[in-house]
Amino acid sequence: MPEFTIGETDFLLDGEPFRILSGALHYFRVHPDHWADRIEKARLMGLNTIETYVPWNAHSPRPGVFDTDGILDLPRFLRLVGEAGMYAIVRPGPFICAEWDNGGLPPWLFREPGVGIRRHEPRFLDEVEKYLHHVLALVRPHQVDLGGPVLLVQVENEYGAYGDDRSYLQALVEMIRGAGIGVPLVTVDQPVDAMLAAGGIDGVLRTSSFGSDSANRLRTLRDHQPTGPLMCMEFWDGWFDHWGGRHHTTGVEQAAEELDALLAAGASVNVYMFHGGTNFGLTSGANDKGIYRPTVTSYDYDAPLDEAGNPTTKYFAFRDVIARYAPVPTETPGATGPAPEHTVALGDPVRLLDDPAAWGSWSRWASLPVLDELETETRLAVYRTELPGDRPGVLSLGEVRDRAAVFLDGAPVGILEREHHERALALPRGRGVLELVVEDQGRVNYGARIGEHKGLVGPALLDCGACMDGVPLTDWEVLAVDLDRVPRLWETGLPDRGGSGVGPTAWHAHFSTEPHVDLFLDTTAWGKGIAWVNGFCLGRYWRRGPQHTLFVPGPVLRPGRNELVVLELEVLADPTARFVAGPSLGPLED
Repeated sequence: MPEFTIGETDFLLDGEPFRILSGALHYFRVHPDHWADRIEKARLMGLNTIETYVPWNAHSPRPGVFDTDGILDLPRFLRLVGEAGMYAIVRPGPFICAEWDNGGLPPWLFREPGVGIRRHEPRFLDEVEKYLHHVLALVRPHQVDLGGPVLLVQVENEYGAYGDDRSYLQALVEMIRGAGIGVPLVTVDQPVDAMLAAGGIDGVLRTSSFGSDSANRLRTLRDHQPTGPLMCMEFWDGWFDHWGGRHHTTGVEQAAEELDALLAAGASVNVYMFHGGTNFGLTSGANDKGIYRPTVTSYDYDAPLDEAGNPTTKYFAFRDVIARYAPVPTETPGATGPAPEHTVALGDPVRLLDDPAAWGSWSRWASLPVLDELETETRLAVYRTELPGDRPGVLSLGEVRDRAAVFLDGAPVGILEREHHERALALPRGRGVLELVVEDQGRVNYGARIGEHKGLVGPALLDCGACMDGVPLTDWEVLAVDLDRVPRLWETGLPDRGGSGVGPTAWHAHFSTEPHVDLFLDTTAWGKGIAWVNGFCLGRYWRRGPQHTLFVPGPVLRPGRNELVVLELEVLADPTARFVAGPSLGPLED
């Protein structure tokens, strides 16, 4: 079997120098039936390795669960990599960042007060060890010295940007080795002295992450690692987008020049991303550096393969660069043509506030709970109470995480948004049924706010002028909306269908299309919400952009009758679904 080791200046495969030419491809962001296609296109670009993170929270949505079905079938993904004649790098975290919800850490970890986050704390380490035991049991038989493709396993992720707990990193190394991982281990940090010092650990190869100024970045890395191969574990060839921001692109010529400089210096590389894919479902994360900014559904990343898996100009520019340093296959991949276009009317609306019990289960609380206190992971909830006042007043909340639509006796009053630091709203009267529809827009995936609770953070007060500090609002009913029920609402014989209005409303339609052909759902004329096709959650949409299409993977489509369900959280001004020829992710200029 092959032996992969670290030499004085190079990686060594069976004793011979080996340069890693890798591309990032996250199995959990790509439909499983597309994995082989994307891996083959990486090979045709001249890459010899595929890198992937592993998202703990996706595999373990609840304590004691470790799911490997469908899009989470990591062993199948690694087998496909090996069958393509390529190698693999696995980055299991436990923290991955990746613009992924909570950086991959399961929210249930932090329900108990005082549990550590990315540090040497017994309860946190106990759960991490259980997780690593599960995931590395899947990786272990796929190591290169056992005939599989896995060359490297990463310890944590850019830890130097977060903390400096060396005992925590050492514990992770011991867990990984104890789980039977014998291939070389690596850390990754940005090429900043303080980060490389805090995030590295003796006996583990340091790598770095950057997208420019390669010579100087590698020099800084070498200062912290006198021997061993140099590697850029994340060569940033694009970037991600936030709702309300612009669509990020990088110049093709500039990116190719930077890749050329990196390879000319003799370094190994992992192109981040080779193919970004999609944050299907509600998996996209957020950033909060004083202003909360949720990440969009598309993870196109301006990568060499676009969101639908088509090679871009950047793909061929990178292929030309790689050909200067390594053999590149003579075959070139083709691109698919325009997607089928058609239009279908949405109908039969079901409004959440008209019959909330059909959407989930109510629970009672003396005081305002956060979403994390509910029994299941909840992304959307209705908070309801009776107002005790007798005059107009001001509702105030400790904090809104992340968006609350306020209704009084079923009528809309306004919206409180975390992004704007809003937490107070004038009410037209101080008596009636107060309802707040609260949306988790994505957990912070980078920085100090990882692991924070979601929902409404108390206290909730009503100031009607008589009490300067406000009257505490108590006796809450909270409906945890089960989003898995939404595509099935029309199966339950709900009364009073056909009514629509402001507030969360589900719509559906049936359409026919060619099976296994990718589609793009245009959301330009809609407000804010979530869409499903045949029960598969495509992700979030929002009129503020920059993204105005949702990618529909062809494998989720069926011959003949297909079902589209849209959950509109505001107002669906145009109840029409339009499938268009291609993606609309924002302006394409650099």
